[in-house]
Amino acid sequence: MVAAFGGWNDAGEAATAAVRYFASKWHARSFATIDPEDFFDFTQTRPTVRLIDGVTRGVEWPTNRFTAATVPGRERDVVFLDGTEPQLKWRTFSNALIEVATELDASMVITLGGLLADVPHTRPAPVTMNSNNGDLLARYNLEPSQYEGPTGIVGIVHDACASAGIESASLWVTVPHYISQTPSPKATLALVTRTAELMDVPIDTVELEVASHAYERQVNELVEDDEDIATYVAQLEEAADEMNVQGDNLAAEAERFLRGQQE
Repeated sequence: MVAAFGGWNDAGEAATAAVRYFASKWHARSFATIDPEDFFDFTQTRPTVRLIDGVTRGVEWPTNRFTAATVPGRERDVVFLDGTEPQLKWRTFSNALIEVATELDASMVITLGGLLADVPHTRPAPVTMNSNNGDLLARYNLEPSQYEGPTGIVGIVHDACASAGIESASLWVTVPHYISQTPSPKATLALVTRTAELMDVPIDTVELEVASHAYERQVNELVEDDEDIATYVAQLEEAADEMNVQGDNLAAEAERFLRGQQE
């Protein structure tokens, strides 16, 4: 099961866009929704009115919708939850999600999120992962998260997974804070790529790659018109490149050490 929630957990709309991209590519079929009545303060997350056929008005409520898709060449299907972070009864909401995962015998629950950070839009969007499975962390050479502080519905879902004995993983992509109101196809591409690797399935990302290049060009044009922002972005690029060089040096040192041990 792969889940994403609009709102606090979805900077640049990267997470919900990633779930929708998978669902679209694999022709996912809707099979259930979570009734919003008990979980939303409608003065905070308001329903919207839409015109149908240009005449009739219809009300659209905040939704948390389950869809399912058959992945080509794989024995197991993938279930998606494309949702909106609720304001109320988070434990009850998470238990409803766990009931679906248990009923469908989901082997893992993967949540996607986006967060704002001091990162440049001109570099690949970094993705971090945390999991309640130590073997999974070891496989990707990751340390357990040391974060302490406020959490969103994603954190509550993972706590519910741990209590239910369901393996879970959380993928987070960083989005430049200076363009926080703009949807980021580059961040979506990073999440889709890493999620596909985690599930060990192929996914065509050409559309996202094209959109990412267009996004970077458009942001470049906006940045060039503001000298202060341009200087700030250059500083972020320098810091990102320096961090990559340090990472490469650490990897090279580790390889030399391991070769020495093997010899």
